[in-house]
Order: sequence, then C-alpha cells, then structure tokens
Amino acid sequence: MRNERDTLLRYVAKLTAPDLRHVEDVVQETLLRAWLHADRLEWQDQPIRPWLFRTARNLAVDTWRKDRAIPVGGAGDVGADTAHAEDLAERVVDRRWLIPALGRLPKAQHDILVHVYLLDLGGEQTAAALRIPQGTVKSRTYHAVRSLRRELGSQHEDAPGGDGGRAAA
Repeated sequence: MRNERDTLLRYVAKLTAPDLRHVEDVVQETLLRAWLHADRLEWQDQPIRPWLFRTARNLAVDTWRKDRAIPVGGAGDVGADTAHAEDLAERVVDRRWLIPALGRLPKAQHDILVHVYLLDLGGEQTAAALRIPQGTVKSRTYHAVRSLRRELGSQHEDAPGGDGGRAAA
C-alpha cells in the first residue's frame, strides 16, 4: 500500500483545496483504514487502488461537509430565546477563528489536538494512533493548547478593531 501513497496524494489534492495538511490528513486516514481493514480486504487477489480512492473520496467529502456545515440546532430550538441564539452565533464565530489557528500550528501539535479534542480519543488511544508514548501525548497536548491560545490571541489582535481581548481604558 505504501507505493499507492503518492498516487493517492495527487488524487486527494485534486479533490480538496490546496491545503497540504488537509490532503495529508485524508491520505493518512485512508491508509490507516486500509491497514485496520487489511484482514477483510481481498487486496491480494484484487487491486487495492479502487478501494483506496473510494475511501479517500468519501473522507474528503465528509470533511468538506463538516467544514461547511453551520450548526442550526434541533427542532426544539424553534422558539429558542435570544441567549441561545447568541450562544449559537458565538460558536460559529469561534469555529471561524479556531480552524485557521489550528492550521498554523506545527504538525505534531495539530495532530495531537485533533486526536484528543476533535476525535475525543483518550491518552492511550491517541498514543496508539500516533505511535508515541502516553507521556508524550500529555506533554504535546499541554504545549499544543498553549500554542493554540497564543495563535488565537494573535489572530484576535490582527482582526479589524481587535484589541487582543483587552478592554479599552
């Protein structure tokens, strides 16, 4: 399957935006799924490439949909008060700040935050997925959160009218 990686990278790059991290993430997840399902795939008798391309396409589409989705709440939110609507609006705005900030982090920090917070994996599961010791998961998570906070702070200061979270005196 390793020899399929370059072909898969080119294919996914055509499907997605030119964000190299996103392309790498989709390819990595595709190859991980192939490895996890190796015992169920008949790749010895049939070419694996169609399965890899289909899986990569599905992952790219799912990610695109998730990134484009705007949370709208459930049916019970039809008569929601304005406090709930403001909370929903804040979450949408927060997401617009968070995604670019995550993208600027070093790959190791980006990956650890994705596994721990977005995929909601525990320390042991994250360590296994990233093939690092559990202590390293804790350390990287700590440093990644600090880096993300700095990124978000600098993003806010760079915004029009941004004051870095400091109130005007």
